[in-house]
Amino acid sequence: MIFHPLEAGASVEGNPIEAYRTDVKSKKYIYLIGGTHGDEVEGVYVLKELFDWIKSDHALEELPIVVVPILNVDGYRAGTRVNSHAVDLNRNYPSSNWDDHPRKAKYNPGPEALSEPENQFLIKLFDKFKPGFVISFHSWKPLLNYNGDAQEIAEYLSSYNEYKTVPDIGYPTPGSLGTFVPEKYDCGVLTYECPTLDDDLSLKQIWDQNEQALKNLVQSELLKEKVGK
Repeated sequence: MIFHPLEAGASVEGNPIEAYRTDVKSKKYIYLIGGTHGDEVEGVYVLKELFDWIKSDHALEELPIVVVPILNVDGYRAGTRVNSHAVDLNRNYPSSNWDDHPRKAKYNPGPEALSEPENQFLIKLFDKFKPGFVISFHSWKPLLNYNGDAQEIAEYLSSYNEYKTVPDIGYPTPGSLGTFVPEKYDCGVLTYECPTLDDDLSLKQIWDQNEQALKNLVQSELLKEKVGK
């Protein structure tokens, strides 16, 4: 597939947030997002490998896709979960359950919902290129957390990588992407949790666990259905 760069966003520190889109015009788009948490390098790597493959395999059927390789670019450079305002971007979305009292300091939601420039940039993309399905790559433990209309895709991926599929991760996540997007845009979100290097795996081994699942998903009818193709 052929991708073109979109106008970049800017982080708290003014660093560019890159985004790319295929030429396919559509009412809805598939979003692939990495690096919401800057210290989750495994998810960033898996998305990088997937994106490299999608760009290089010109036999693939063109799909309406938007890729944001690293949303929290400042946190990624610093190796921190939070952005340069010490805000957890995945607790800062304006969902109905946004809460300004974090359960733990690392979940700091910010002074108000959508206060952070990184999330403001992503919402501008969503409003211009409506999401039909969102996959947000993270790393914690092998887990496929589905919200909205995403269970079927979670189970499809699990049939290859054997990751556990769950409708929630066992504790409240107010202001998360998985809560906000189904409410605002009426589409599914898959929070794709990869294992970490602490599990004695290399980045390549983590990609190897997921390569077949993700490549098959891109070529399946499941994603096409989400964007009306």
